[in-house]
Amino acid sequence: MNSAGKEIIQVDLGARSYPIHIGRDLESELLEMKEVLLDRGRKVVAVFDQGLMDANPRFCEKFRADVPVFRAPSGEETKSVQRLAELWDFLSAGKIDRSSSLFAFGGGVTGDLAGFAAASYLRGVSFYQVPTTLLAMVDSSVGGKTGINLSSGKNLVGAFHQPSAVYVDLGCLDSLPVREFSAGIAEIIKYGLLGNAQLYRRLLDFSSPLRSSSPELNEIVRDCCSDKARIVENDERETAEGTGGRALLNLGHTFAHSIEAVSGYGSYLHGEAVAVGLVCALRLSRLMGHCGEGDEAGLVNLLKAYELPDRLGDPLRVDDLLGVMRSDKKVLAGNLRFVLMENIGKSFVSSEVEISAVEEVWKSVGAE
Repeated sequence: MNSAGKEIIQVDLGARSYPIHIGRDLESELLEMKEVLLDRGRKVVAVFDQGLMDANPRFCEKFRADVPVFRAPSGEETKSVQRLAELWDFLSAGKIDRSSSLFAFGGGVTGDLAGFAAASYLRGVSFYQVPTTLLAMVDSSVGGKTGINLSSGKNLVGAFHQPSAVYVDLGCLDSLPVREFSAGIAEIIKYGLLGNAQLYRRLLDFSSPLRSSSPELNEIVRDCCSDKARIVENDERETAEGTGGRALLNLGHTFAHSIEAVSGYGSYLHGEAVAVGLVCALRLSRLMGHCGEGDEAGLVNLLKAYELPDRLGDPLRVDDLLGVMRSDKKVLAGNLRFVLMENIGKSFVSSEVEISAVEEVWKSVGAE
């Protein structure tokens, strides 16, 4: 970390390598990068989450003063074919060429939409991630996964397209609603469960829940970004065979994506669905003979400390949830694959899970 309290983590992917800038007050770095690109004769376009522009106009105003701006409505519904087509048309109308760059300001929805537009428009233009939610900072902005949803499932259309850089300005969290902040905590808990037992123990040991002003948050965000960078470096396109690789980052997500699709996108924040998914993953792990008896109580208490759900708010049909699971992009050769925990901080991928066990887990969280 430098004298200004800012830090850079490198995602080492050869020609596709890029830095993750972490700190507060990164506005000057963003403006400098924009000016460098403009001085080189390159066009710059910004995709802004409308909720961010309403909640934190100061963070947005200088960057968007002299570049075309596409406003993306807040919410999971924005990750749609319709909104993607609108963004493509916006880029075309602005005569964006292959030397141009997109900057995505917002949460995971904005980053996924803008990233996929950058990956697909003119077969690929560069883009920069500026995550402004905790969830996007620790997870979706890093690693190059982009995409949109279909009615049959989440993130079923997309591309791997690494950003040119990621700018994590922790000051943006000061204006983030508490519910959104808690949703990001769910992803942090995921990192602890899947491969960082020390991080998980720290979360359990805090005397009070983390907030945007917590001094420990900087280090926790850094650790999550470092963990994800390491996993992505080893398995960039999630092609590793066996029980590990990038697929481990999907812990709880096969369940979570089904909850989101069946309940209707927007009923749950992504992190809230992940929270329920983590409980499901732990219970499935226990049914398969892993994890200890006391592990579930610790996880449930941790989720409750951040007002995250540990079960469904309203009953959903098991058949509908299983139907979405069977359309999940992680299905291989017709077999459902789940990330299970051998114990806290050690996980693996398995395709040897009985559907009856999955049904039992679904019913345990309120499905019918």
